[in-house]
Amino acid sequence: MRGMILAGGLSTRLYPLTLKLPKPLVPVLDRPVVAHVLDYLRRFDVDDISINVHYFSEAVRQFVGDGSAWRAHVTYLHETELMGSAGAVKQLAARFTETFAVIGCDDVTTLDLRAAIDFHRAHDAMATIVLARAADVSQYGVVVTDADGRIRSFQEKPAPGTELSKLVNTGVYIFEPGVLEHIPANTFYDFGKQVFPHLLRSQERFFGMVQDAYWCDVGTPSEYRRVHRDALEGRVQLTPGEGATVRGGVLVGRDARVDPTAAVAAPSCIGHGSVVDAGAKVERSIIWSGARIGAGARVSDAVIGNGVVIEPGAVIEGGEHAAATLTR
Repeated sequence: MRGMILAGGLSTRLYPLTLKLPKPLVPVLDRPVVAHVLDYLRRFDVDDISINVHYFSEAVRQFVGDGSAWRAHVTYLHETELMGSAGAVKQLAARFTETFAVIGCDDVTTLDLRAAIDFHRAHDAMATIVLARAADVSQYGVVVTDADGRIRSFQEKPAPGTELSKLVNTGVYIFEPGVLEHIPANTFYDFGKQVFPHLLRSQERFFGMVQDAYWCDVGTPSEYRRVHRDALEGRVQLTPGEGATVRGGVLVGRDARVDPTAAVAAPSCIGHGSVVDAGAKVERSIIWSGARIGAGARVSDAVIGNGVVIEPGAVIEGGEHAAATLTR
């Protein structure tokens, strides 16, 4: 089966961490998030995969390669100008001649894609969105369906108490090739803002399938922290980076060094090649690769970017940090 990973965005919600790193390579458990998405697609026999790239495109290509590491065939759409989520898929219309799947590169999930495909076909759908339940839907696109799953309306990021449903759009889609007829060529076009409302107006067979499974869009700081907390505390099973060890809710990456007098409190992730010096303390934090936590420094509830140096004795509480050196 063919599928597409949408990976061309700039990931501005994770700035400054992503100022020099493309969204697909943001680490989750010391492993680029796109690797987890490829794992997911292969689990359901999606093995012919396209990826659109734009921002630091060569870095993504170098990591994923031809897909052979996942026993898949991976091809790329290099967008010199971003054309939106639907506009990217439209450019590859010739590839999608049968039922196909689309997923965002920041979706970490255990949703049953095979069940979604079976639901899609059983309902003779043009398009199917996989839906998840969320207690707080204020940061998501809310979907309202009939009892049989037919989509009736959408609500974008409703204020608490005004939501019409507790079902949210996961960004995992199953499409028939006919959906491409609803996307104009050579035009910036978005699934959520343009294609889906048009499908409703056209009265196409457009469904949502609800699943009680794990799903997290890691594209925001709060959700990025959540996926680490959930993985390190055992609520979701993900493959950590090569050579990493996970014990007691703490991941230590390949060639990382933690001084015996340092303390790392769960849930925390120490990326490959990082160093935690004598007397330093790391609490509930995510340290990316090649960082250094100086002697006696304290880092709590923070995300520390690649190669960042925390000077000895510094105290970092909260936030996302990508500056070369931190002293406060």
